[in-house]
Amino acid sequence: MSSLIDALWAGLTQLGEYLSAHVVTCLIPAFFIAGLIAAMVSKRTIVKYFGSKVKKWISYSVASVSGTILAVCSCTIIPMFAGIYKRGGGIGPATTFLYSGPAINILAITLTASVLGIGLGIARAVGAISMSIVIGLIMAAIFERKKIRTLPTSLETGSADEDSKKRPWYVNPGVFVSLVLILLIAAPSYIPLYLKVPIVVALIIVTATIVREYYSKDEINAWGRETWWLTKKIVPILLIGVFITGVIAYFVPYDIIKIAMGGNLIVSCLVGSVIGALLYMPTLLEVPMVGTILGYSQGIIGAGPALSLLLAGPTVSLPSMLTLWRIVGAKKTAAYVALVIIFSTILGVVFGMVTR
Repeated sequence: MSSLIDALWAGLTQLGEYLSAHVVTCLIPAFFIAGLIAAMVSKRTIVKYFGSKVKKWISYSVASVSGTILAVCSCTIIPMFAGIYKRGGGIGPATTFLYSGPAINILAITLTASVLGIGLGIARAVGAISMSIVIGLIMAAIFERKKIRTLPTSLETGSADEDSKKRPWYVNPGVFVSLVLILLIAAPSYIPLYLKVPIVVALIIVTATIVREYYSKDEINAWGRETWWLTKKIVPILLIGVFITGVIAYFVPYDIIKIAMGGNLIVSCLVGSVIGALLYMPTLLEVPMVGTILGYSQGIIGAGPALSLLLAGPTVSLPSMLTLWRIVGAKKTAAYVALVIIFSTILGVVFGMVTR
């Protein structure tokens, strides 16, 4: 009975930490970005870069490097993915963006190289970009259809196509960049609060001023509706998933996992991929998880399993699986998670063989 209470308390603790660390600084900016994409960015623009009929080298190249500057976790990227996918983006490029967002941000790659070694850092960067493209191509091959996808009512129409013609072309990109800067500055814990607060407040004032000056009341209302639609669809299941992950993490036998990940065998890398896929890891936490908790820096686990966990951990988690299921359905979610685990395992095995 006491173990059950402790597990439930661990779930509540993780939920509380998530709410305090991510809702204001990560999720709120992410939902506003997603709402902007859904309401203000025309479907024509999304299809131009992420549509299923766009030349693959364009759409997948853009999608695979889009996460370079985004220091976001597997859950924060979901609203932005939803905005792109529901606005007409092909499942392939959208999935590539979904994976690359948390996987290849510069901070995570730099921290990996500096703490865990330059070899692992380079392997993570190359592996993440390669995986994002390959997974996107496979998802497109499996699920993309020639018929036009019917969008939900809340995302099917927007004021962008008509009203955006009445303002300068740079206004929408400017607002988007401002929101991304809010996300990038508000989210990281390493930026001192005395710097973070005034910069974020200034960016909010600038954004609000631009919106008030150039956007109509109908457009602002549409932006609010899209943001709220995404929020109520994603947040409840996301919070439930974070709580369940905390409960599961309480029972995770880390001592046994260290033994299982001690070599560079397929099983060791598979364990690393599965553990990474299930546990929720806020961005940058995967580095101390691999280096300290699992003992890579002390030589306890192998290089292959370490890379497998780094490739799967930031991009997939139980909360993100549950929220992704609400957006694209069970089949696409299962396929995506399976592909992440499979390719994380394969690349881990290859890296383990190379560094042996």
